[in-house]
Amino acid sequence: MQAKAREVHVPPVLQDLRAGTAELHIALEKRLPFFSDTLDLQAFERLMRAYYGFYQPLESALQDSGEIPADFDLASRLKAPTLQRDLRALGANGGEFSLCRQLPSIDSAAACLGVLYVLEGSTLGGQILRREIATRLSLGADNGAAFLDIYGVATGRRWRDFIEYLGSRPMDADEREAVVAAAHTTFSCFERWLESQEVLV
Repeated sequence: MQAKAREVHVPPVLQDLRAGTAELHIALEKRLPFFSDTLDLQAFERLMRAYYGFYQPLESALQDSGEIPADFDLASRLKAPTLQRDLRALGANGGEFSLCRQLPSIDSAAACLGVLYVLEGSTLGGQILRREIATRLSLGADNGAAFLDIYGVATGRRWRDFIEYLGSRPMDADEREAVVAAAHTTFSCFERWLESQEVLV
């Protein structure tokens, strides 16, 4: 007799997030130029500038919001410092970086978690992108593409840790709605920003 597959419990908030952001996620992925024939070193640097221009102010807003749950370790998950190091390695030393001003509102712990769902989820896709950029542009963690492999071999575990954390927090329907709304807005703001920086395909 075949052993019955163990059913994996998916927390309601994660079900809501997947349903509420799937369309936006797919639409943005299609427009990112990582697999474009026109992506060269210069275009990659422009793209990473645009990423930094979004991540830096958004992570600052998270830190300044006063809404990060006390038991959540945000510091170990910040990505702007790695992006900044990548840009230095790529030779982007001169001038100011453009920073996004149209950011999602972070007015509750639920909103924080919605924003973080998008930022943490992007690390999974980075694994595929890392291989593509290594092959095409010969870039890796030590010469300008550390952001794409920011957690290294711990990527899967850190994503599972985040999802477990998210699923373990007691939330009512309104809070779940706020998490999804913040994730939705984060995707929208990011796409509009990248569009304004003319780095999408």
